[in-house]
Amino acid sequence: MSDFTADNSPAAGKGSSLFKETARTKRRNAAEARFKAYGIGAIALGLFFLIALLSAIISNGIPAFKQTFVTISVELPEAKLDKNGNRDPAEMAKVTTFGYKPVITNALIAALKAEGIEIPFAKEKDVADILSSSAPAQVRDTVLANPDLVGQTVDFRLLASSRVDGYFKGRVTREALARDKNLDAEHLDIADQMVKAGLMETTFNADFIFGADASESRPEQAGIGVSMVGSFFMMLVVLSLALPIGVAASIYLEEFAPQNKWTDLIEVNISNLAAVPSIVFGILGLAVFIQFAHLPQSAPLVGGLVLTLMTLPTIIISTRASLKAVPPSIRDAALGIGASKMQSVFHHVLPLAMPGILTGTIIGLAQALGETAPLLLIGMIGYIASNMPDGIASGFLDPNSAMPAQIYEWAKRADPAYYERAWGGIIILLLFLMTMNIIAVILRRRFERRW
Repeated sequence: MSDFTADNSPAAGKGSSLFKETARTKRRNAAEARFKAYGIGAIALGLFFLIALLSAIISNGIPAFKQTFVTISVELPEAKLDKNGNRDPAEMAKVTTFGYKPVITNALIAALKAEGIEIPFAKEKDVADILSSSAPAQVRDTVLANPDLVGQTVDFRLLASSRVDGYFKGRVTREALARDKNLDAEHLDIADQMVKAGLMETTFNADFIFGADASESRPEQAGIGVSMVGSFFMMLVVLSLALPIGVAASIYLEEFAPQNKWTDLIEVNISNLAAVPSIVFGILGLAVFIQFAHLPQSAPLVGGLVLTLMTLPTIIISTRASLKAVPPSIRDAALGIGASKMQSVFHHVLPLAMPGILTGTIIGLAQALGETAPLLLIGMIGYIASNMPDGIASGFLDPNSAMPAQIYEWAKRADPAYYERAWGGIIILLLFLMTMNIIAVILRRRFERRW
């Protein structure tokens, strides 16, 4: 009802004009202006929080992509690393990382003295605290892979300790080291001199993207690469199972199933399953896939099966909505020219509904990619996979972690370096989600048809 038709009494029309703004019209225009202001304010508030969130993620996560490295020349004495002189990796493997540590320490001391850097410690070997505890293992692995290096002096690019790395990133201060048992302010003085001498630098760290997780004592070595592979194999399982099963169920329920109490019960249960907390699916997966079917714990295959159960309701609901959005005239026209029910669905309705189906599938996959609670119950939280899978079967069946599980694990560890890596992992996870959404938009435009 408009203002003009609100009151047709002679008194209301006396002396009034359509070109003159009445008190009622002023109130309505003011209400519309306020509503518009509320909408703009809500959008502005949402954008503010979005920008604040992205700024926090980027500012806290970018340092994880950089790492401090120490470049020194290490002499690999044959008397310590290969006493028999056979260059047999099996014999050389008997020398543990404890045997390599003094070799690296001596090399660091020699490099500092060559640059005229004074070592202020009573025991010169204490200067080795500047290096990561992973340095001996790195040198050992290199020597075992290339036994001929024994007896030579080789340049190594070793990780600095997390405290030294945090110092150059502003995460660690000299005052904080007063309560730290791992490092002293003198170590930072030496680190500053090493930077000036070119022995130490903070550069891009590709191992964070392509590497594996590390123990709590070696945060500087931790990477998210193996977890990315675990998430990738899980998404393959979800895509290969949830998409065909979800689309087939949707087509049957929407196009072929009779409308009775049984189909109504199924539809209600599907809607209810979409609202079930994800941790419930984790309990179901633990009981069915691990305890009953005896599938390997912490395997991406099990994680993919659990996430498939969780994603199916979302795909079914979005697919049914896409099928329902196709005009009935398309079906009637196909049936009118002699097509069967199946031909009308698969040749006409399904292609027109494909953009919505693909969008719903990508959204379901993105939701599954960010889930942590189901993975917690099947053992994919806290498992440290040290190597990439050897093949496709290994990728599905070998124990592994996933990106959200890895981020959760890093966030709960005490060392601030892991907290930094958790933010960096969030950046990579968001890039995955953005990529999946971009693919959804491209596929939607590619298959979109207008009628």
